[in-house]
Amino acid sequence: MSDKLHLDRAGLHRLYREMQRIRRFEARCVALYQAQQIRGFLHLYDGQEAVAVGVMSALDAGDAVLATYREHGHALAKGVPMDALMAEMLGKEQGCCRGRGGSMHLFDQSRRFYGGNAIVGGGLPLAVGIAMADKALRPGAVTACFFGEGAVAEGAFHESLNLAALWQLPLLFVCENNLYAMGVPLAESDAQPEVYRKGAAYRVAAAQVDGMDPVKVAAAARLAVAELRVGRGPYLLECRTYRYRAHSMFDTQAYRGKDEVDKWRQLDPIARLQDWLLANRQISAEELAGIDAGIGAEIDAAVAFAEAGTPEPLAELTRFVLMDSVVQEQTP
Repeated sequence: MSDKLHLDRAGLHRLYREMQRIRRFEARCVALYQAQQIRGFLHLYDGQEAVAVGVMSALDAGDAVLATYREHGHALAKGVPMDALMAEMLGKEQGCCRGRGGSMHLFDQSRRFYGGNAIVGGGLPLAVGIAMADKALRPGAVTACFFGEGAVAEGAFHESLNLAALWQLPLLFVCENNLYAMGVPLAESDAQPEVYRKGAAYRVAAAQVDGMDPVKVAAAARLAVAELRVGRGPYLLECRTYRYRAHSMFDTQAYRGKDEVDKWRQLDPIARLQDWLLANRQISAEELAGIDAGIGAEIDAAVAFAEAGTPEPLAELTRFVLMDSVVQEQTP
């Protein structure tokens, strides 16, 4: 664990609990997918939990977040209720997008969670727009945009960094570098595989951090967010991480071997934090059992809520294709 950030006992427990919530939620999603209760694509965050939880610990409720199609962890860490997420996964009207979005398009305007975007790099220009609006209407608010290293090859990445730098936007670019994009090693597709170094081309402050350590991620994110809140932005944070599971449930993983995955599992963020807490007497076996039992009960309740939900009526199939009316959001 890092000594650059002081977290009290409760803060460390919160990091552990939030990472476990994400992993166990997704484990249940795998079972539901295999039972054909979840349809379509399913991209799992297993192994990358420290990034979402660490960054989100530096944000406030009023800050905006945009994510990728691997966004279950981001949504949970941002505070989107688990029952609404599970109902969305099962395509029910009670889901956060009325069952229309599914796994890849989670969204919750009330919590300023703006997706879930199926287009690689698609959230980057949207984040620029949100940060631009917030700079004028919500002084001090920060926008965090998560994206994978594969998005760095998109023109939207470079255009977004350029505009954010020109306009000095309060925008935190968070690259979750899990090394492979979809299945090609970054070092074989990019002449500069250290993503954070690309910030220099646009005079954007940047840093690289161990994305398998939630405390180090939280420390780096808090430093970045502190700069953004006082108008010194944007900021690029590269988190070096790894996904244990396939790119999606259809991926055969021919591009990597079991030995490599096993090696990265030795750096598992949840196991490392748990071992550190136990070794330093910051948690007891009884407390761990209590946390795990609470998460299990929350997941069971979310599944029950989702399974009891109803599909959206066919009569509303064309709703949301066009706006019902123009609504002007009230700013605080």
